[in-house]
Amino acid sequence: MRRTKIIATLGPSTDDPATLAKLFKAGVDVVRVNFSHGDADTREKRVRTVREVAEQCGKYVAVLGDLQGPKIRIQRFRDGPVSLVEGKTFVLDAAMDPLAGTADGVGVAYQQLPGDVSIGDNLLLDDGFITLTVERVSGTQIHCRVVQGGLLADNKGINRQGGGLSAPALTDKDRQDLVQAAALGVDWLAVSFVRCADDLHEARELLHKAGGDAHLVAKIERAEALANLESVIDAADAVMVARGDLGVEMGYAGLTGLQKQILKMARHRHKIAITATQMLESMIHNKVPTRAEVSDIANAVLDGTDAVMLSAETAVGEHPVRAVTSMAEVCVGAESYYLTLGRPNHRMNDRFERVDEAIAMAVMYTANHLPVKAIIALTESGSTALWMSRIRSDIPIFAFTRHEATRRRVVMYRGVYPVAFDITHTDLQRMYSEIFQLLLSLGHVNEGDLVLVTKGELSGIAGRTNSMQILSVSSQ
Repeated sequence: MRRTKIIATLGPSTDDPATLAKLFKAGVDVVRVNFSHGDADTREKRVRTVREVAEQCGKYVAVLGDLQGPKIRIQRFRDGPVSLVEGKTFVLDAAMDPLAGTADGVGVAYQQLPGDVSIGDNLLLDDGFITLTVERVSGTQIHCRVVQGGLLADNKGINRQGGGLSAPALTDKDRQDLVQAAALGVDWLAVSFVRCADDLHEARELLHKAGGDAHLVAKIERAEALANLESVIDAADAVMVARGDLGVEMGYAGLTGLQKQILKMARHRHKIAITATQMLESMIHNKVPTRAEVSDIANAVLDGTDAVMLSAETAVGEHPVRAVTSMAEVCVGAESYYLTLGRPNHRMNDRFERVDEAIAMAVMYTANHLPVKAIIALTESGSTALWMSRIRSDIPIFAFTRHEATRRRVVMYRGVYPVAFDITHTDLQRMYSEIFQLLLSLGHVNEGDLVLVTKGELSGIAGRTNSMQILSVSSQ
């Protein structure tokens, strides 16, 4: 069973329900709704279709909403794209007519940009393909010298090398989109361009006021987020290594090390980790991945990522199903090597803060030293399954829960598989018999196999897991 989960971004290439069904069968666990594109009606229709098709396929699929955030962009050119020549001057003007850009300068949508930059700053346009150096700031105008030229088109992004732009993480558009995300019942909500923990606290408060209960994903794509990484991870439920803007701000040479650092810290602090951006970029048009893309996915798996994400590959790509199939195959191949990395020592030197965390850790270390075939977590919130999934193992973890929201949420957890089950039985023998019959019917265990079960004395109450049992599977 593949342990690493796959996130696919929705778009025109996935709008056909038949294609969506093929994606689910190919291995998609989570769909991403990108609030940077489309309107509210389109997003509502896509989420509704996902729920319907997932039910038809008999699969739990989570929905990840992704807020646009304060993407700082240039505005538009009067006569189409312009060519910037190295050594020439170019002006960014916060007061220019948004449609009047020329080869000499263009407007910027972010009015505070002139106050955020200083002489000598490097501004990176179009994901770093063009580099400008600030020579002078005069009122609303930023006078620059072209260091690395190229063709510049409308609405391309602007980053300051090393970070430091003051734009808040949540824009007015994000606040409106957050309300829709709550109404759609998304399972996860990604906050873009997070700077600090307060950005996530604000988003969570707004989400709760709107009636939503999604878990929050902090997208790590700003230098400021790296400076506050520990507190940002603690304030989030998951982190996404958003390598596009992060690579632009921090430089591509250090990106691999940053990815490893973020993934390691997230796992150590019991948080979900997602790796994203250009994982199978060539498959937007090609039918097979490059060898470099294969290595990229495999390294993310070896780093311990919970999920890998496809963006344009599925949203607008020519071969969305092939992209998912390729990603699934690479994940499985990498996971077979992942298990040769030695025995895990996750949190061996730490004190546990909760009883259910201690039980989860004890289960995994026991399972890795016994011929256990499956782990069964009787859970309300999914927390025990999450903690167990932090430890390297090839043993599947089945999250048995009566809550559909929990079942959809845990599909993001590495090596965790949801099962619909009412855990409020008072007759333990009958409950275990039903669990064994269910796993036997699905082909996950055989008669006589050892399994580990975690549960709480007070079934039906979250956070009360306080026991584990080693049982032998019986069909009786």
